[in-house]
Amino acid sequence: MDAITLLGLALALAMDAFAVALGTGTVLSRLTGRHIFRLAFHFGLFQALMPVIGWLAGQTVVRFVSAWDHWIAFALLALIGGRMIREALNDEEKPDDRDPTRGLSLVMLSIATSIDALAVGFSLSVIGVSIWFPAFIIGLVAGVLTVAGMLTGSRVGDRWGSRVEILGGFVLIAIGVRILCEHLLT
Repeated sequence: MDAITLLGLALALAMDAFAVALGTGTVLSRLTGRHIFRLAFHFGLFQALMPVIGWLAGQTVVRFVSAWDHWIAFALLALIGGRMIREALNDEEKPDDRDPTRGLSLVMLSIATSIDALAVGFSLSVIGVSIWFPAFIIGLVAGVLTVAGMLTGSRVGDRWGSRVEILGGFVLIAIGVRILCEHLLT
């Protein structure tokens, strides 16, 4: 996987984390370094671990699906991207907790923002990409964008959150199309 694709993938996966961090930055009455560290650490950690788990799951079935692995990768990335776009366009208010950077709320947000990375890890497995470096980059980018989202959210509000999620969805779909085209044209 080339560096541009990996960075695009990491940025797209981090859009959920960025959007949640943006909202979290607006919810907290006083943003502290502790809030920022907790959310960035957990989002980065979960974003790094989920593709590894997906990749390991994919390794068990790769020999059974190698003839149509590019279609699986495309379908998963398109579904994830489409879901991100649909959720961003959904007008429903998301419930707010007093401090989303603590306890069960933190764990649930970490899982929710990294489920997409699980499917991406599976996709990378079936197309034969090693997961270790991509997982590190995905986690690092998610952590950095979480910090940026919290700081931005505490200053300007959450009016950009849905636009960022829509962009991330389109990037994931584009990566899926690229994988499909590469395999169909070779």
